[in-house]
Amino acid sequence: MKVYQTDNIRNVALIGHGGSGKTTLAEAMSFNAKAVERMGKVEEGTTISDFDPEEIKRQISISMSVLPVEWNNNKINILDTPGYFDFVGEVVSSLRVAEGAVILVDASSGVEVGTEKGWEYTSERNMPRIIFVNKMNRENVDFFKVVDQLREVFGVSIAPFQVPIGEGENFKGIINVVDMKAREYTGSGCRDIDIPAGYESKIEPIREMVMESVAETDDELMMKFFEGESFTDEEIREGLRKGVLSGKIVPVLCGATNNNIGVETLMDMLVDYLPSPKDAAQLKAEDKEGNKVERKIGEDDQFSALVFKTVADPYVGKISLFKVMSGELHSDISLYNANKEEKEKFGNIFIMRGKKQINIEKIVAGDIGAIAKLQHTVTGDTLAAGKTDFVYSAIQFPEPCISMAVEPKAKGDEEKISGGLQRLLEEDPTFKVEKSSETGDLLVSGQGEVHIEVITKKLASKFGVEVELKDPRIPYRETIKGTAKAEGKHKKQSGGRGQFGHVWIEFEPLHDLTKDLEFVDKIVGGVVPRQFIPAVEKGLREAIKEGVLAKYPAVGLRATLYDGSFHSVDSDEMSFKIAANLAYKKGMQEANPVLLEPIVRVEVLVPEDYMGDVIGDLNKKRGRILGMEPKGNKQLVMAEAPLGEMFKYATDLRSMTQARGSFTMRFERYEEAPPAVTEKVIAEAKAEE
Repeated sequence: MKVYQTDNIRNVALIGHGGSGKTTLAEAMSFNAKAVERMGKVEEGTTISDFDPEEIKRQISISMSVLPVEWNNNKINILDTPGYFDFVGEVVSSLRVAEGAVILVDASSGVEVGTEKGWEYTSERNMPRIIFVNKMNRENVDFFKVVDQLREVFGVSIAPFQVPIGEGENFKGIINVVDMKAREYTGSGCRDIDIPAGYESKIEPIREMVMESVAETDDELMMKFFEGESFTDEEIREGLRKGVLSGKIVPVLCGATNNNIGVETLMDMLVDYLPSPKDAAQLKAEDKEGNKVERKIGEDDQFSALVFKTVADPYVGKISLFKVMSGELHSDISLYNANKEEKEKFGNIFIMRGKKQINIEKIVAGDIGAIAKLQHTVTGDTLAAGKTDFVYSAIQFPEPCISMAVEPKAKGDEEKISGGLQRLLEEDPTFKVEKSSETGDLLVSGQGEVHIEVITKKLASKFGVEVELKDPRIPYRETIKGTAKAEGKHKKQSGGRGQFGHVWIEFEPLHDLTKDLEFVDKIVGGVVPRQFIPAVEKGLREAIKEGVLAKYPAVGLRATLYDGSFHSVDSDEMSFKIAANLAYKKGMQEANPVLLEPIVRVEVLVPEDYMGDVIGDLNKKRGRILGMEPKGNKQLVMAEAPLGEMFKYATDLRSMTQARGSFTMRFERYEEAPPAVTEKVIAEAKAEE
């Protein structure tokens, strides 16, 4: 593939609801550009962008793929992104390096949650976009109904540029109302035809809508429009491009990607109407102090690039995908990681087409490339030719919202699991791994259950480690509600020197669950010698690591040492530690022990339509609603609920709100668990023993 200059590059993300046809569109575009000899199929696992075994098995995209194609003397870097919400991080990183987007809509389903999310993501970034209404060859589809729905949901910027020829099984082509040309599918390709008779009434209102959109981009054109004058082809093209770049016009096209209908026209429009990297807005960058720095994509500057994705390949090693932000990269450059302040060695420069690597001599500003085996570099890092006084802003990935415990199927695989997860973390920054200090569980936190499941499947396929997923153990606590005085006496005689320790300790609630133990020394008259009192406290501190109900740590205790006795020869520190432990066990049993459960604060952001369902569900989860407040066009519900009820909340909320809701959760405090929960936890603890 030849080197294309910045003006002739288009970086385009394909986004939309799962199953709307993004991967099939990428396949058709690659076929039209002669990058592949035949169109693969998702169902057969033969597409170039879905090559991971899990993608083929599940028939969904899991990772973003870059598919560079050459079209009309331009290069289009197609970024095929997953539609499934568990893999939203791939969409986020793609949109960080794309200048434009195509939002796909399934003609038979209309506007879905993924359509709304795609619109939201691109609106946040002021990104020019085109909407492609796909699957026009399905039964019972109505293009104009979909356009009305798009306008209703997204507003007047929606401008249909095409009219379909036929619908459903009879869909065979499109009429472009901008240049008034028709194209018909022949079974093996598309050909230009005259506009069929009887379509004037459909074309006229749509063309009028487009001309009105053109007029609104320029005062002179507006005057011309009101005076009833026709626009020239050049004025139409310029007006539309200006409108698309500013976001005032969002063209709506239609087609059927599986039959490759409408795809060539879409590719022409990507080149004609979407921005090149040079047209893009200011780049997000900052200096070492975190202050914003103004940067534009420039061909003549020193080389700099942003790494937006990492691929953990067990055979090739780590592959870093980057977008060149300034200058050009060739093999003579000394590479420097500005975030880590480390030099990097690199070998070949290549571009990725799915999993295929195509070696290239150099790569210029605005283009997307890859290099392997960088030692210090991770996703979000800035690469440069020598030291820089700025870095490109980090990619803001969503926080994980669900956690599962990971256990090895084979003993001794713990180290392998840890190593494999670290490698996968380089590839996917949207999940986290931590060892719970409370329960000892190895926790993997991600965007959803499928996300975590896919991570474990990759552990098996890439690193040969089989694991099981379990619900995380809940870090319960134990405390007391009553007061008790308990004796602890340790006496051991075994010939020679013996052991003797004897204490009386009063246990009472501290009424502060943020503290574990308050030790009070009330010994008078030396009944327990001074040198052994620290051993009593130490014995208690070791003992409270396990409560008497279900062996969870005890908190909120005051222990007062008020009496005891000693032996002048046999007493030692160990004996008093053991005596304290014995007193603790007796005292806890007699002081009305209770189980405490962790309570979390939950903030749920949902469209108003789902408020009733969300509040009802939180009540079922023993939640307490604290309040509500409007946030834009959504409502924020604030509540508290037991952590034990909330582990699968990400999945529950997604199904309740059709993935339109989001939430945050943080630990708040401990509270006494209800009897039913206490009984269940004690039974589980006994069974485990």
